[in-house]
Parts: sequence; C-alpha cells; structure tokens
Amino acid sequence: MKLITFIAAALLASSACGGSNDYERITNTWTRKGEMRQRYQEALTVAVTFKSLQWREAFARKTAEDRGLEGPALDQQVAKAKADEAGPLEFQMIVVTWDRRENDLDRGKKSVWRVSLLDDQGMEVVLAAINKVKRPDYIIRAEFPEMKNFAVAYVVRFPRDKITDPAKLRMHMSSPRGGVRLVWSGG
Repeated sequence: MKLITFIAAALLASSACGGSNDYERITNTWTRKGEMRQRYQEALTVAVTFKSLQWREAFARKTAEDRGLEGPALDQQVAKAKADEAGPLEFQMIVVTWDRRENDLDRGKKSVWRVSLLDDQGMEVVLAAINKVKRPDYIIRAEFPEMKNFAVAYVVRFPRDKITDPAKLRMHMSSPRGGVRLVWSGG
C-alpha cells in the first residue's frame, strides 16, 4: 500500500511540474540568440523571446501554477493572456554589452543601439516602446533563464498592424560597430 501511495504522489508531483517544464520548452522555442564580436572581445550578447500567443498561454499557466490557481481562476489567467495577444508585438530582450555604458536601450533615440523589425518587404518597422525591466534580476531569471550576470532586461514593443506574418519575424539590432539579426520562423 505504501508503494502505491508513493507512486501516486510521484505522479501527482510530476504532473504538477508539467506547467513549468512546458513553459521552459516553449520559452526556448520562441527565444533567439545573437552575438557580435569586435576583434578579440565580445561586444554584444542578446537573447530575445517573442511573446507569441503560445508563449503567453504557457506563461499564464506557469503563473497560475505558481499561485496555486485552478478551474475558473486558471481559465481567467489564460483568457487574459489571449487578450494581451491583441496588443502590440512584444519581446523580452536580455542584453549584455562588453562596455556597460553601451547597454542603454532605454535611452530611446539617444541609445547607441537601433532595434527594429523587418517586414515582409525588408522595410524597417520602428519600435513603439522599449523599457528597462525594473524587477530584481533573480525574478527575471526565474522567467527568462538567459538573464545572467551583467545582463540588462528590456521589454520591446512594436505595432502589430505593421507585420503581416508574425510567424516570420526578423529583428535587427545594430550600432555603429555592427549588428545582429534574429529570425523567427513559426516557433
């Protein structure tokens, strides 16, 4: 009887972890990474997660699981995630620069960096907003494992109406020293 109770408890525990594991898998699916080198040093490392509908739903389920929500409360979390999908295209950026003064994306047009999406014709879609995430690093790291020492997290938003096919996103991040291009092809 103890063995059956133990097996049942183990199965329950593993199914409870399913939401977090699913979230990690989906976050990896929608994250793209790039780096730019200058001579012998790394000038930029970036990891960008597109907050697709699939990602938003997985995040809502993880959040609900973390909070112990079930039934209608869980459904409400997922419904809110779907509603958020109707807003601008949103990305989580984790940026590390060799010179910490260059990690200034939140300075807008004064930043060393230019971040844009490219539409189907290769035309730039100018970002709507870029904001530095002000939550503690360990909280960001729990949601986005790419958050390492010396990294800065940003949320970047672009107008949704300028992109006809979100399954074929291309983001370009550049400075006078060079750039990186990140491509999503349907997740």
